[in-house]
Amino acid sequence: MLGRDITVAEPPDPVTAATPGGVVVGVYVREGLRTAALVALDLPLAARAGAALALLPPRVADRAVEAQHLDDALAENVSEVLNVISSLLNTDDAPHVRLYRVHGPAGLLPADVAGWLRGYGRRTDVAFDIRGYGEGAVSVVVL
Repeated sequence: MLGRDITVAEPPDPVTAATPGGVVVGVYVREGLRTAALVALDLPLAARAGAALALLPPRVADRAVEAQHLDDALAENVSEVLNVISSLLNTDDAPHVRLYRVHGPAGLLPADVAGWLRGYGRRTDVAFDIRGYGEGAVSVVVL
């Protein structure tokens, strides 16, 4: 999707509401608006993925990380990345899952979302290095 090689590694820490710099969290729901999964990107990965998707220069992502803020274009791009991730959460033998909401890095996360991100249940924590853009981390929590 990003048109770049991505190196995968083990992250130093899981992505949670307390991750320095902020997080972008996609909330995925199944029928009846029951939360099914969360995908949390730290701000560096959100900015870098958003910039890479739109073929923006890496310095745009670097500035967003320094300012700890995603402008509207980067926020929209990372929302699109999170939307496409919903296809990875869907399997033939499970209820359909869709992206319901994206919480940006600036505001407080709802208490339930923050709590689920702290949990150590079914989760995968990964660090990505997007070639030419830099590193960041993501956590996927399945509820």
